[in-house]
Amino acid sequence: MTDSTADRGVGPVVSAAHLADGRLPPLSELEFALTMANHAFHRWMVRAMAAAGVPGLSPLEVLVLHHVHHRERQKTLADLCLVLAIEDTHTVTYALKKLEAQGLVRSGRRGKEKTVAITAAGEEASRAYRSIREGLLVASVVETGLDGGELSKLAALLRALSGQYDQAARAAAAM
Repeated sequence: MTDSTADRGVGPVVSAAHLADGRLPPLSELEFALTMANHAFHRWMVRAMAAAGVPGLSPLEVLVLHHVHHRERQKTLADLCLVLAIEDTHTVTYALKKLEAQGLVRSGRRGKEKTVAITAAGEEASRAYRSIREGLLVASVVETGLDGGELSKLAALLRALSGQYDQAARAAAAM
């Protein structure tokens, strides 16, 4: 028999007991786990990119770089904000300026729209990041025994829950 926290009377692992005191305490557990995972993911991205030879990027800048490289097509600011679910376009604009100053992306035009594309240096940084990711992160996740199907189901659940949080945020903004 395993000795879980519930068996010891400790209760669920949450960041705020007053939030777990409602109708769905496991949601508070999930929120705390998301917080921990989010911070760990951000640390990972920054440190992996530094190990790939590009120190000093923020988590958002790393995400923007990877998405600009995605499918090797030019992107607009609106494309990036939509896919990354970012409302504050100025944060992405700043990230693009920083990435362009470092020679990782270049701006261009498609009609009247400003676009951004990956540069050779950006491609190399992305490839180095991928190599580090495969060696350090993917290898250790594979060792946990999780398979791709389980991870895909978890990703689908998190995307579905993100819709619930978005709807709740819209409702809160309308109050």
